[in-house]
Amino acid sequence: MKGIRKLAYDKSKPLVFPGVYDAITARIAQKAGFGAMFQTGYGTSAALLGMPDYGFIGSTETIENARRICRSVSVPVIVDADTGYGNPLSVWKLVNELEAVGAAGIFLEDQRWPKRCGHMSGKEVISKEEYSEKLRSAVDARKNNDFIVVARTDARATEGLDAAIERGLLYKDIGADAIFIEAPRSVDEMRKIGKSIKAPLVANMIEGGVTPLLSSSEIHKMGFNLILYPLSVLYANTFATMQILKELKKSGTTAKLKNKLVGFDQFNEIVELSKFKKMENKYETKS
Repeated sequence: MKGIRKLAYDKSKPLVFPGVYDAITARIAQKAGFGAMFQTGYGTSAALLGMPDYGFIGSTETIENARRICRSVSVPVIVDADTGYGNPLSVWKLVNELEAVGAAGIFLEDQRWPKRCGHMSGKEVISKEEYSEKLRSAVDARKNNDFIVVARTDARATEGLDAAIERGLLYKDIGADAIFIEAPRSVDEMRKIGKSIKAPLVANMIEGGVTPLLSSSEIHKMGFNLILYPLSVLYANTFATMQILKELKKSGTTAKLKNKLVGFDQFNEIVELSKFKKMENKYETKS
């Protein structure tokens, strides 16, 4: 596995990585050729609970989902750790447990709990001092030097862009490996972030969100080298599921949309059925 730190700090090309929310979406992302992926809290809440990204997911759900996802792939997985689910000691414990299940890093945000998706209204942030305690705990807790801590601030929505950049600079000085100013509202704001913070920067591309949806090459030129598409897989799968179920309800068959589905053999290849058949044969008692 190529180290996530090396990928994150490679400024020669952007690290474009998708959001996944379960083992099968992670497996498909790896099959598609992605060298890293992100466990989305938004998607985890939707997939596990059928509920919005509104503070319903806790550390147990996050860790257990990470365990399943990390076991299913051989590329780095960065985990959305929300606010760390408590105080600095809670963050310390969370980092230790995520490292133990194979995670390659975390996103830790400065929202007030209960948090909500960064592109929703009504967000609040905690003080810089309170978040700094959590961030220092996360940085100290890791045992693997390749494990990265991404500091996310949602202060753009509550205190303005300049205050968010000020927080980003502080978080960099504390020891964050990458900085994530969530939900800038224009290309000019993205350019200002790129010029103001000399560190690995995250750009968050959400279809229908408040940040302009740009190409990875455009974003990279602005100074961002970690380009995240956290909800593309979730939204695409939801669209496809709605289409097939509408057709089944309407006509009583899926035959009309057969060419929109993967085949039986193709899906079995994704989940590596042939590997387990060989194992079965290996351990079979010969008479």
